[in-house]
Amino acid sequence: MLSTARLKVLKEVAYRGSISATAEALSYTQSAISQQIATLEAETGMTLLERHPRGVSLTAAGQMLVGHAEGILAGLEAAEAALSEIAGLRGGRLRVASFPTAGATLMPQAIATFRSSYPGVELTLTEGEPEQIAPRLRAGELDLALLFEFAGETPLQEDVTRAGLLEDPMYLALPGEHPLAGKGKLRLEDLREEAWVQTSRSSPCARHVVRSCHAAGFEPNVSFESDDYQTVQGLVAAGVGVALIPELALSVVREDITIRTLSPAPPVRQVIAALPAGARLVPAAPVMLGILEQAATQYQALAPLRAA
Repeated sequence: MLSTARLKVLKEVAYRGSISATAEALSYTQSAISQQIATLEAETGMTLLERHPRGVSLTAAGQMLVGHAEGILAGLEAAEAALSEIAGLRGGRLRVASFPTAGATLMPQAIATFRSSYPGVELTLTEGEPEQIAPRLRAGELDLALLFEFAGETPLQEDVTRAGLLEDPMYLALPGEHPLAGKGKLRLEDLREEAWVQTSRSSPCARHVVRSCHAAGFEPNVSFESDDYQTVQGLVAAGVGVALIPELALSVVREDITIRTLSPAPPVRQVIAALPAGARLVPAAPVMLGILEQAATQYQALAPLRAA
């Protein structure tokens, strides 16, 4: 394979027309330039320069090689510039994914902040559940993902770096006129006779609700399933069941339902940001992580349910 450094020397000799002028321009000795050309001629097996009393000129082979060298060196310069832009967050891309409730609460302001500070970085956002997003992150299709996990259950593996952002407690949603709506301390055990509305049974939230009910000593009677929490609220309001809903899904609460905190402590899911480990980490990802950490802190400070 031809050396790009020697191709650069040949291009410079062609432009300046002499070994001495090239040596001066590149801060080399004349003998070093001559050695570079001789080595290149040995690599190609052809004479590239004709030497004259007042300088040098390119042979036909030399002209052809310089023509290709110009394109090669221009491409390398463009690649170096692009890498510099990525490193300096003046270019490149950042592929982000989030589960829906974080996509509607934490992610919008984080995206606005990032785009305002780094407009040259191409930023994309996709949505999905953790069990859908985590494999794509490991496969190199994503640069950063917002996920959630419950104690003893995680969608991640060892080749992914995780950073905790916040705890997302699950609140009990009751029909507005439910007899338990005004009860002083409400425990999960008090709901053993209720019909339940939950997300699809294979989802992490549904599995955790069932585990929590089992820990309270009963099997939940699930009457309806929906992965849209606004639909879940509507079903609760209609009186067909009660539900456990994460705080991030309660940014908008219907007036005809009652939201209560369970005693002694509600079920909690941990919201995390996950990034590829090692060489696959793009420079923009840690920057977005820092912005998301700030967004999570602001959200926790302003969360109306926590304040109440």
